[in-house]
Amino acid sequence: MPELADNEPSRGVSAVTSGCLLLLVLMADVAAALLVVIVLTVRRLGRMDAGSGQTATSAPPLDWGPVLGFGGLALAVGVTAVVLLRIGPRVIGAVQLTLCVFLVVHALRFWP
Repeated sequence: MPELADNEPSRGVSAVTSGCLLLLVLMADVAAALLVVIVLTVRRLGRMDAGSGQTATSAPPLDWGPVLGFGGLALAVGVTAVVLLRIGPRVIGAVQLTLCVFLVVHALRFWP
């Protein structure tokens, strides 16, 4: 069994690898969240310009953009969390699951 002992990485190397993987996954999540926020902001600005011709008595149309945007982001983060829990370090998957729950709650806040 000396071959098995030679192939195992040291604890310090695996901790550094886990930390780098966590940082990369969190940076990807932040980039995706910024994309969703930018798209929703542009949509809201477009709706403000288009809504200037409406009368005060008419109800504004429902906007499903925030629900779909944050829901899609939560789905992507949740799938990443499940994959990381199955093949990667469990701590990173747990952080991803926490972010997924936060995004689902945020998406439900916009539910009409």
